[in-house]
Amino acid sequence: MDYLPDELSTEGEPDGCDPDIGDFCLYAPWGNLSIFYKDFRYSDSLILLGHIDSGIDIIGSMEGDFSARLEKVN
Repeated sequence: MDYLPDELSTEGEPDGCDPDIGDFCLYAPWGNLSIFYKDFRYSDSLILLGHIDSGIDIIGSMEGDFSARLEKVN
């Protein structure tokens, strides 16, 4: 979990989402980012930002605290 340095606009976004494994989301009330590496329920104020296409199995197998860096690929 991490927080963005600046608030993202949520105008026009759905009221929530049911994330899939690999989804990258913003939890609007707290402004934190989340990566879903296992199944999760529908959550109000959860906004889908993108999806991780590969490597989510590595994240899911990590134990203890760790750091990760995300980069946009064109």
